[in-house]
Amino acid sequence: MIESSINMNEIKDIAESWTYEAAAKIKREMNESYSVDTKADEHDLVTEVDKSIETFFADKIAKQYPGHRLMGEEGSFKDIHDLNGIVWILDPIDGTVNFVHQRTGFAISIGVYQNGEPLVGIVYDVIQDEMFSSVKGQGAFLNGVRLADLYESRLDRSLISFNSGWVLQDRRLEALIEQARGMRSYGAAALEIAYVACGRLDAYISFNLAPWDIAGGCAILREVGGVASDYEGKELSFMGKGTFLAANPGVYKEILHTVHTS
Repeated sequence: MIESSINMNEIKDIAESWTYEAAAKIKREMNESYSVDTKADEHDLVTEVDKSIETFFADKIAKQYPGHRLMGEEGSFKDIHDLNGIVWILDPIDGTVNFVHQRTGFAISIGVYQNGEPLVGIVYDVIQDEMFSSVKGQGAFLNGVRLADLYESRLDRSLISFNSGWVLQDRRLEALIEQARGMRSYGAAALEIAYVACGRLDAYISFNLAPWDIAGGCAILREVGGVASDYEGKELSFMGKGTFLAANPGVYKEILHTVHTS
């Protein structure tokens, strides 16, 4: 299938509609009793709500787009061994710890990719009702208002987001703390990438992210001229976990230079 035969705007509109429907489902279920389990460790949480939302999208995609595949965090990723054709990369609730403990600060994240290239990005903050979206070559939007292209900022004027625990794993991050204007941490990768795209943050760093954490945000970030790579500056594969850096172009260059010369 070639890109010209795909109606990307239709996919975006349908994805947004499903996302709003899923968000309403989340709000209902979060006010009821639900189970909370752990996955890789005690900090890696999953709830019944995560699983039910992934099932919701799996059913919708199978019916509307039977030729598309789903790579979702809660199990469907096991059937995906390449990004050939069109793949929906889904995190049903990005920021599950926030969802469980704070009942805010979480998002539904979707990236629709064709042969590894982003076509559509969706990051929806369920509680704040902020819909970040993008279509390849047509820009990125926040609640329907087009986001401006990112301008090149400087590290000493920047807000950077990363989990403070990463400093214990890589002390080079201390150089960024010393040079940046300020540090933040929101606990939801998709939202933090979207915040870079809209200028609320200048950079976001993480050391252990999966494709579903970043696919939607990366699609949006690309449309405003932002840059995303692994921590070493290498291209992302979207086929496994790894380090991650997203930033506006100027700050991206300074961060790579700073951490690799510290």
